[in-house]
Formats: sequence, C-alpha cells, structure tokens
Amino acid sequence: PLDDAMSARIYQSYLDALDGDKLFFTQADIDKFDAWKDTLDDAIYDQDLTAPYAMFNIYEQRVGERVAHARALLTKGFDFSSDETYDYDRSKAAWPKDDAEANDQWRKRVKNDWLRLKLAGKADKDIRDTLDKRYANYLDRVRQLNSEDVFQTFMNAYASSIEPHTNYLGPRASENFDISMRLSLEGIGAVLQRDDDYIAIREIVPGGPAALSGKLKVGDRIVGVGQGESGPMLDIIGWRIDDAVEKIRGPKDTTVRLEVLPADAGPDGKHFTLALVRKKVSIEEQAAKKSIIEVKQGEQTRRIGVISLPTFYQDFDARRRGERDYKSATRDVARLLGELKADKVDGVLVDLRNNGGGSLAEATDLTGLFIGGGPVVQVRNASGQVEVERAPEKKMVWDGPLAVLINRGSASASEIFAAAMQDYGRGVIIGEPSFGKGTVQNLVDLDDVAHNEKPTFGEVKMTIAQFFRINGGSTQLRGVTPDISFPLTVDAKDFGESSYDNALPWTSIAAAKYVPTGQLKTIVPLLEQRHAARVAHNVPWQNFEADVADARTLRARKTISLNETVRRQQRDEQEAKRKAREAATKAAEDGGADAAAADKTSTAAATGKPADGAGQAGKGGTGDAAGPTLTDADDAPVDLTSDDGLQPDERGVSKEIAREKEAKQRRDVILNEAAHILADEIDLVRADVKLAQQVLPHAVRAPLD
Repeated sequence: PLDDAMSARIYQSYLDALDGDKLFFTQADIDKFDAWKDTLDDAIYDQDLTAPYAMFNIYEQRVGERVAHARALLTKGFDFSSDETYDYDRSKAAWPKDDAEANDQWRKRVKNDWLRLKLAGKADKDIRDTLDKRYANYLDRVRQLNSEDVFQTFMNAYASSIEPHTNYLGPRASENFDISMRLSLEGIGAVLQRDDDYIAIREIVPGGPAALSGKLKVGDRIVGVGQGESGPMLDIIGWRIDDAVEKIRGPKDTTVRLEVLPADAGPDGKHFTLALVRKKVSIEEQAAKKSIIEVKQGEQTRRIGVISLPTFYQDFDARRRGERDYKSATRDVARLLGELKADKVDGVLVDLRNNGGGSLAEATDLTGLFIGGGPVVQVRNASGQVEVERAPEKKMVWDGPLAVLINRGSASASEIFAAAMQDYGRGVIIGEPSFGKGTVQNLVDLDDVAHNEKPTFGEVKMTIAQFFRINGGSTQLRGVTPDISFPLTVDAKDFGESSYDNALPWTSIAAAKYVPTGQLKTIVPLLEQRHAARVAHNVPWQNFEADVADARTLRARKTISLNETVRRQQRDEQEAKRKAREAATKAAEDGGADAAAADKTSTAAATGKPADGAGQAGKGGTGDAAGPTLTDADDAPVDLTSDDGLQPDERGVSKEIAREKEAKQRRDVILNEAAHILADEIDLVRADVKLAQQVLPHAVRAPLD
C-alpha cells in the first residue's frame, strides 16, 4: 500500500538516484529532507511534487558547489607522497557531516583523477585541462536536466520501491525501448555520441541514408540540424545527445538537413550542409548472429555452430498489423540454424551471455525450435491462476547436440529458455548461475489510457505475474544453475536479483506435464571430467581464472591508494602478471599445447540490469531507459595496466572505437571452452549408441569409425 512505510522506501530510492555515492549532499541536507520522508505518499495522492523537485534543486546547487571546489583544486596541484586512500564506493558510507567533509572527499576524488592521468603519462597542463573540462561538462549535464527528467527519476523511485522491475518510462525512454525490441527506427542510420561539446558520428549503419549519401564518415561532428528543405538550422553544439537525436530522427520519407564539421577539421574549420531523406533503418548489431568454431580433438575436427543472441526481440506492432516479415528473434535464429545445417555443423551452441531478456513469446517460440513443441514455462498471475505457455507443435529445427552458454547477465527470457533446455534434458547448460529474475512485466501505455494522439505521458512497466520452470521450480533469486560451472566473475550480492532488497522471495509450484527429450544427467559427469582435465593443462584458461580472481580481489577492496609510488608498484605488478601470462600462452601455442583459444569472439563482463523478459499482452520486457543519469560514480579499478584515466567522450571517437575493437579481438576462452564441452558430448554420443539413445533419442547417430 502507498503509506508511510512505502513513502520511506520511495524517499531512500530517490536519494539513491540523486546521490547514491554520497558525493554531494551533507548530513544537514539529509536532516532537512527527512521532514518529507513519511509524507511522499501524501504528496503522490495529492499530485503535489514540491518535495522531490525541492530535493533536486538542492542537488543541483550542491553539484555546482562541489564542481566549483574541484575546479579550484586543479590550480594547486597535489602531493602524491602521502599514504591516504580514496573510497571509490561510498554507497554504504555515512553522509558527509558538513561542506568541509564533503569537499575533502572531493579533494581525494580529484586527486585520484589526476593520479590516473599522471600514471598514464599525461603532462600536468594536459591533466589540468582535461579535468577542468570534465568537471565543467558534468555540471552542464546536470543543469541540462529538465522537469521531465526529474519527474521520471522520482516516478522510478516510486515504481521500483514496489518491486525491482516495476518502472516508469517517459516518452523518450518508451520510444527507445520500442526501437530496441523491433530493431529498427526511422532516421538517417548513424550512431551518435558526445565528443566534448559536439555530437559526433560514431558509426554509420550500412544501407541507411547516411551511408548511401557517401558524404558522412565516422568522427564527423553534427553542429546544426534543420527540418525539411528550408526550415531554420538549429545550432546543437553543447546539446544533450537525446535532444539532438530527437531532431535528427523523424518519420520516413521526410527531409532533415545537417550542418557538419568534418572529423579532420578544427573548431574553426569549414562546415558543409547535407540534406538526407529519412528511411526505416534496421539495427542489425543487436540481431542474432552465427559463427563456427572448429574444435580439433585427436584426429577429429568438430564444427560447432554458435548462435549469439543479445536479446529476445520482436516487432510487436508489425506482428499485430499482420506483416509477414516482422522482425523476430525466433525467425532469425531459425534462419541461422538452417544456414548452420547447410554448413554441416556437428553441434549448436546458443550464447546468451549478457542477454537481459525481452519478449516472453519469443522465449517460448525459440524453445520450440529445439524441442519441437510442448510446455516451456508456467506463468502464475496475481490471482494465483497458472497458465502453461507452450511452444507450437512443429518439427525441431535443430535436433542435434546442443549447449547453452549463460552468465550472471543472462536474465528473464534467457532464463526461461535455459531452464527449459535443462528441464527437457535437451541441452547442456554451461557458464555461471544466471541473474535470478522470475517475474513477468507488461507495459501500460499511459497515452492510450488518456486517449492522447501524441506521445506525452510514456509507459509504466508493471510486474503482473511470476514465471516458473516446467519442473515447478523458479528462477527467482536462484537463477539457472549450470550443469557445468565456470568461475564466477561477479558476486551475487553485487549483481543479480538477490542484490535487490525488495526482490520477491523464491517459491515453487506443481510441475507441468511434459516429456523430456533426453537424459543429459547421464552424460554431464563425463563432460565435467573432460572439462576439468582439459583446463588443468590449458594455459589461456588458467590465465582467465587468475584474471577473474585478481579482478574480484580489486573490487572487494572498495578503496585505492593515492600514493604515487604505491600505485606505480601495483600497476607494475599487474603488468608483470599480464606479460607472464601472455608469454605462457605463447609458449603453449608454440609448443603445440592445447590453447583452446582459436576463436576471438568478444566476451563481456556482466553489466547493467536485465531487459525484463515480459509482456504477455503486447510489448515485451523493458530495459533501464530512465533518461539521463543523475550520478557519476567511479568504476572499480580492475585493470590498472590499461587505465588511461580518460572517459569515453574524452578519447575522441576514433580512439574509443579502436579501444573497443581491440577488446573485441581478445581471445574468448569462455566461448571456446564451451565449444570444447559440446564437442566432447558429440564424441561421446557418436562413440556409444546406448548413450546416444539416452541423451539424444530423437536423433541417434551411428558410432564413428
């Protein structure tokens, strides 16, 4: 109920959204705010948001004061010989008692920022200029927040106080969610990012108007936008990126004019103007993709087809309109499976790492590609009624050996799919325990409720049900436990459903009636033995485990030294470890040892929140699209050797892209080992007909010679 107890939760959630790391407010501010702690419920009932707006106004004032202090510190320099430390995670700390204590915390923050750049080899003048611009930009971003941003932040504090996956999406956030689900938009086909005060082109989408013009390139800066053939050209230098995007996007077949400062031109360089006709642009970066990993084991080479699925997307509107070729994760995966069959792969590995979910219907239909029809997930609504969601009764698109790779970032719809594969005995689940989300959301379009013709109010994502595995268990809090576990890259208390104080508890219901497609439990112990034996002598894997252990140790510290000598020593130690591991890997490869590292597909750490696999009645789940962030906490210093001390918009577009490209080219030992495990399964079932009849009774194959 919306009462005083709920008011206190909303109050704390709103404070966390404004100043979660306790960098700006003082205890005196909190004492003043506490008068509203038990009255926000009344304010919501009365539609009086004076209190949250007043809190934001104080926040904006404090940001101005702290930034002014930080910029003043840059003129003085720092002594890096003292043995003080900086607490980069202050979420559990007490509020600064006064301005003096807050300013001292900022002194340490600025000192750390300076030291990072100094260790990266920057000169003092460059450091001073970089940080002065950084802090000024931070203040500008806060001052650009408008009443809609504040309203959305407060409404999200209210919604998430009910349960973690209930959210409010403003009109822009709602539009961005729709784009992420249908994987298309109407615009010019360019990915943009902030580059100091400019809006720069980060990527040009093939086949879009920007690409077809042949006149735009990565790094070009858009400094003006005009509508139609003759509308006024608006200067967008210094604009928020979402404001600029709103002007550049628009209905297909309409014209937008861009004033462009070329990438290689200085601030006073010559501009050019370009008119583009907006079109529907597909966002293929988030679509399902395939690749093939060849695993050599003895005299045999197994071809493992990999399906990488970033999200369970579906173009709901196109499907409702009856369009035959609407965008769908299931359709794309079915097509890719057909291509992999033509490529004569021996097994299929579905990579769901960091797939936060999406459409419940897609999770159900995708499961059907591998089981041929039957119960997939049970959904219990608020009234306690249970409905079994079934995959349509069709022939399996892929009936051969299957594995599913998950990590802590695999949530919701990903967990539905992985759990079904596990319960049916259809595929081996490999990786880390998943996120642990077991709830269903639906989106309510507030403009439909208000009968608005134009987007005005946005949408509310509401938790309407819980989902359960067909065996009766739940993924809530516990997630999906892999059959073969890999090292944990993050702690459950830091990331996952169990990190939320108000997450729903785990529970279970009766199992659905279903017939397993196989008995993988008979083969999992054999696969575990082979996996353990292989990685015990696999240098890249051992390096991966060591890297994970080092990263977890660094994250657990929560503090970092501000002594230059100590920091250099820490960096040098990490660098020595890195070089030793690289040398060991090279020696293993040169010596013919099993490096298990042929594939170079990227692997990402679990970050962000799930996309909430959801809606039964229309739109699927939603991600965190809550507008501009109101805090700017530092990340834990995991890799000191590659830390250049810069933020993405300070590196420049080309350098940032190069940095990301380098990261993507690193060996993906996780994916490679998962492919080896699937290759082990193929070897075992092809060599033993009796075992094959247990594991893959629908697709028994004769033993190999």
